[in-house]
Amino acid sequence: MFEIKPWDAGLYRKQTRRSTLIVAVTFLALAMLLSSLAVMLLGTPGGDNFRFNLAGVIAAVLAMAALMRLYFWSQPWMAAAVYGWQLKRSLMSVTNVMHQVTAGVQARDPAAMKLLRFYHLGLTQMHRLDANSSAQDSLTREADEHLAQMQALGLDTEQSRLDPAWIEAVKRSYSER
Repeated sequence: MFEIKPWDAGLYRKQTRRSTLIVAVTFLALAMLLSSLAVMLLGTPGGDNFRFNLAGVIAAVLAMAALMRLYFWSQPWMAAAVYGWQLKRSLMSVTNVMHQVTAGVQARDPAAMKLLRFYHLGLTQMHRLDANSSAQDSLTREADEHLAQMQALGLDTEQSRLDPAWIEAVKRSYSER
């Protein structure tokens, strides 16, 4: 279950830039090292060593995937990037069923109403963290109208958690048959 947490936008951007730089430099160093090692061990002097260079880069991609999952992901300097990735992944899980969410909202289904509210809150935060004010402006009216609908129905408007059960309920109730 994902939960929207408060983040200072400036700090978020600073931390994600830092983690991106660390990951990129690590990848470049690994790719250069593994490519050079492959050419040195398997290549021919003055020959076509493209395939060994490519093998080194592919090995670096695989090594980086393992490093990301096993080590980098849990490091404090990656917290902002991990949070952003989880936020975007959670928003995508709602986006993937948006036509069903929309049908549920029209039917005043509480699960669909909560999903759309979480989506609006998450998207608002994502736009703020990414400093995307133009996209936020177009979302504000829709989010405010939905908030008013939820208040009129007496539903809790503080939907900072994404409950996967809501997605499943909406998919079951409003899937095209």
